[in-house]
Amino acid sequence: MNLFQKHKATKYIFFLLITISFFLLLFLQIDTDYFWHIKAGDYMVHHGILRKDVFSWFMSGKYWMSHEWLFEIILYCLKIFFGKYHVIIYCFFSIISLLLILIWSNKTSFFKNIAYLLLYLMFFTIFMIPYVKARPHMLSFCFLAITLSLLWDLYYHKDSKKIFFLPVVAILWANIHGGSSNLSYLLCSLFLLGSLFSFSFPKIEAKHLNHTQIKKYLLVMLLCMIGVCINIHGFKMFYYPYQNMADTTMINSISEWQSTSLNEGYHYVFFAFLLFMILTILFSKKKLRWIDLIVLGFSIYLGLKSIRFWIFTYIFMSYSIFYYVPKRKDDSNTSLCIMSISIFLIITFLCNMKNLLSTSYEINLNSDLIQILHKEKPKRIYNMYNYGGELIYHDIPVFIDGRADLYSHYNYRDYLNISTLNGDFSKLIKQYNFDYFLVSKDYPIYTYLQYNSGYKVIYNEKNLVLFQKT
Repeated sequence: MNLFQKHKATKYIFFLLITISFFLLLFLQIDTDYFWHIKAGDYMVHHGILRKDVFSWFMSGKYWMSHEWLFEIILYCLKIFFGKYHVIIYCFFSIISLLLILIWSNKTSFFKNIAYLLLYLMFFTIFMIPYVKARPHMLSFCFLAITLSLLWDLYYHKDSKKIFFLPVVAILWANIHGGSSNLSYLLCSLFLLGSLFSFSFPKIEAKHLNHTQIKKYLLVMLLCMIGVCINIHGFKMFYYPYQNMADTTMINSISEWQSTSLNEGYHYVFFAFLLFMILTILFSKKKLRWIDLIVLGFSIYLGLKSIRFWIFTYIFMSYSIFYYVPKRKDDSNTSLCIMSISIFLIITFLCNMKNLLSTSYEINLNSDLIQILHKEKPKRIYNMYNYGGELIYHDIPVFIDGRADLYSHYNYRDYLNISTLNGDFSKLIKQYNFDYFLVSKDYPIYTYLQYNSGYKVIYNEKNLVLFQKT
């Protein structure tokens, strides 16, 4: 591809990235976590940083690891400036920022085979669909991409000084989404491991980096460890992610934490991507680099452990897989393909834009139910997990909500037993002395309350029922 064609392709790809970002907005979801995030931001802007819970009648005053506090303030400020469109703006700029970081960091390797790049961007579009939400993971993806860009820059350029910006990234990451900020120093350790050996096998080779590069990786890893601890919770942030990943009750009961399984149909797209990566490496004439094998192994482990990490695997591989992609002799005929895809995506977006702009901020609880709850003023309400965020948003103290890590060592298991009528659930109901129950008809607790004379229905619509203790 000559210089003119390359410049032209760059413009077309840039336009495609914009259209992908707009197209993905059509899958925007307002999930229950959004509500307590925005309410926490509101509270902190007016009353100061939260370190103790103020939203749950049961957990009130207990320590809360508010590891996303800065994101919540940012989200609330966006709402002040942009009103009901703040979620759209946040998601769009998060997506386009991630795409631009990936493309700009890898522009030399990405543009050597446009056809392969288009296939790769197709996987990005599919992978991102479940994540288009006003949640801090959108920014975590960008932090991860920046981290990998800086680490790879030192790998290729022994005199690189950009790597020393990484501890700053770690500090920001720890305050915006502390739950995944440990990746900043973990990735340093992987690159350190990948640079200590030198060997060559028929299909695998390792490159020993010089002492300057190794020292930089080691120093930056230590600085990132310190950086993660520079937050409102201090050293607790360092081991917080490991506590969460070891909490089997929380992992087994929350859908986004479930392991990748061949029994789930939609999980097959993850295996398809993994097969795509493996085939690219196997059919490449180049040897598999030791550092790529380490990164690939780590990313696959995360993906298999939890489906929420497969987008991390995608970002990991964006900096490795194109090394094995052969250069296409003539990419000039891909311009029409790029424009055709872009036009299709933008037309699809425009045809559905009305639905996007009318996004409802009511998921489970409508205004009639909220009015009843404000009138009744429950003191010890039992609510389903998915209703907690909206109750918090409407200033109604909850029994539980989407902050599972807050409740996991207190009442989370009791909540599960009550909702499914397991264990000594009747004793638990008596122990907590609930005055109201806001439940879903899909759970056994509904049937129990329905046929118990000690409770009466004061609201019943569709799948949602509010019981009052008589």
